[in-house]
Amino acid sequence: MSAEAIHTLNRARASLVRERDALARRIAGMDLAPVAMAEDLTRILVAIEAVDRALTAEGQPYLPPDLAED
Repeated sequence: MSAEAIHTLNRARASLVRERDALARRIAGMDLAPVAMAEDLTRILVAIEAVDRALTAEGQPYLPPDLAED
């Protein structure tokens, strides 16, 4: 896999993390969150895990930016 493809996967992961965080904030602001929102959150978490597996399979496991710079 090319460096560009690895970069693309890392950008996709970052986007999914932002979506996860936004959805978690919406759920946290509700007294009773709909089950559909929990299902959406689960799908996002599974997608993040899939990206992590793809990166690991290519020998480039995900590292948070502060650790990757070291």
